[in-house]
Amino acid sequence: MRMKDVKFKLISELMKNSRRSDRELAKAVGVSQPTVSRLIKKLEKEGYIEEYTMVPNFAKLGYEILALTFVKLREELSAEELQKAREISQEDMKAAPSEIILFERGIGEGYMGIIISFHKDYSSCSKLVSRTKEYSFLELSATTSFLVNLNDKVHYRPLTLRTMAENLLTLNGKEQE
Repeated sequence: MRMKDVKFKLISELMKNSRRSDRELAKAVGVSQPTVSRLIKKLEKEGYIEEYTMVPNFAKLGYEILALTFVKLREELSAEELQKAREISQEDMKAAPSEIILFERGIGEGYMGIIISFHKDYSSCSKLVSRTKEYSFLELSATTSFLVNLNDKVHYRPLTLRTMAENLLTLNGKEQE
């Protein structure tokens, strides 16, 4: 097995369950335990592995809503204004605990950014959307949200990394580098 294949198989196995011992991971990947230990340290150093965590059942923790809020940036933002906008949003998120888990730029459906957040109720979600409209770098009237009821009895694909881990192994080798 090529080292590149071992690397991606190990990452996939860690995404499925990072609590396993190096010995268990070695068995799953098909290499020795010392190879797994060395490779994990290398993957951490190179930035492939940023952190180890778990994905809880958010509904059991008291969250009722997962919100995907799409936002538009003002068209006339200069590079300096865009950098200032990043700094402002990062400072705000550091200053107070927030239900926001992701705030990133992107493109699609005419929007240029997305906020992903978890909320205990609809009121909390509504307050966050109102707060985002206070940012001068966003178009005030240009936000929309898609809300997921976490207490719904039907879930088509729950939020885990297992699916992504399995997909990682199907990528073309050239795309992985």
